[in-house]
Amino acid sequence: MTTRSQDIPDQSPKTIIERFWNRSLEFIVSIFDVPFRYLQRWMGMRRMPYIFVIPNLLIFGIFILFPMLLNFAYAFTGGSNFIPTERRWVGFDNFSKLLNCTNYFDPNTCSQDLFWRAVFNTSGYVIAQVALMVLVSLLTAVILNRRIKARGFFRSVFFYPVLLSPIVVALIWKWILQENGVLNGLITAIGFESVSFLANANWAQFWVVMISVWAYMGFYTLILLAGLQGIPSELYEAAKIDGANELQSFFRVTLPLLMPTMLVVLVLSFIRAVQIFDIVFAFTGGGPGTATQYLVQFIYDNGFASPTRQYGIATTASILMAGVLIIFTIVQLVLQREDNE
Repeated sequence: MTTRSQDIPDQSPKTIIERFWNRSLEFIVSIFDVPFRYLQRWMGMRRMPYIFVIPNLLIFGIFILFPMLLNFAYAFTGGSNFIPTERRWVGFDNFSKLLNCTNYFDPNTCSQDLFWRAVFNTSGYVIAQVALMVLVSLLTAVILNRRIKARGFFRSVFFYPVLLSPIVVALIWKWILQENGVLNGLITAIGFESVSFLANANWAQFWVVMISVWAYMGFYTLILLAGLQGIPSELYEAAKIDGANELQSFFRVTLPLLMPTMLVVLVLSFIRAVQIFDIVFAFTGGGPGTATQYLVQFIYDNGFASPTRQYGIATTASILMAGVLIIFTIVQLVLQREDNE
């Protein structure tokens, strides 16, 4: 008596692995199914969504809401004690210390001169970095939106720095720009003297802006590229029929239709620029002197690096910075609503 080949079970490694995987999934599902069945009978179908939301609410409360409330508690109390109950109430004294200036355009006349130097440094950095970021990202997106060879490859190349850790980016560029680094090696090789990029304030500020643009431009380029691809090609064909050249089509068709996306990029880049810390901390440490000390590093230095641990000053500075970001975001929402209307 012969056995048919189709009656013999398949014992190939792939089939065995698939069976094991399916049975494992069934076992896992059965473990969670039983308690959830009883829970659904007890709570009812309408209340079950709350069970799935509770873990996210707990994470939000523990890591976001509670630190925010604690931040306000430190801002209105004084002393170097970490436990809030052991800190004395000082009201708005911390705000008065930060905002006490004879001339707000001269940090030397302020009681917290380092805070105002950080404000001025951050303002200059934000203006330069955001303007250059938007310009370079827009130019790159327009080029990558054209029909060029290896377009997919170049898109991935420009986005690759976004995937790197900011600390890694800072250390790579520090290795390139240090006194005995790669760039100075090339400069001296062609007969020029080496340049102290990290010891000169102007050079340090310049390279902080350039490195941050290099590190983050891929993200904003991707957003602008999506906006460009959303513009109907018929509009460009109509503009060409009307006699418009590529430059006229860009300013008359592309830019107006890309403005909502540009506004999003502007807001996101502004928020990220104000919060700059990790790249600068690993690249210059705020130096030389206070040339690249920005607001977040001022907060870090007072809250964690300072021996006196001025938690009140640090949290107050963070609240003021958050206030500026909230105002800017509200303005952006109002402008976006007016544009949509």
